[in-house]
Amino acid sequence: MIILGIILLVIGLIVGIPVLTTIGAVLAVAGAVLAILGGTGRRIGGRAHWF
Repeated sequence: MIILGIILLVIGLIVGIPVLTTIGAVLAVAGAVLAILGGTGRRIGGRAHWF
């Protein structure tokens, strides 16, 4: 999710589409938060591991 967010963010900045930039930033932040919570051992969405 982080990688997809960064890709959309870069494409949005290069092409100049603000919607892609916004969606990319949201996905990157959400992915980072989920990665941090998963790394601390918290269950996310009722699952202990995401595969």
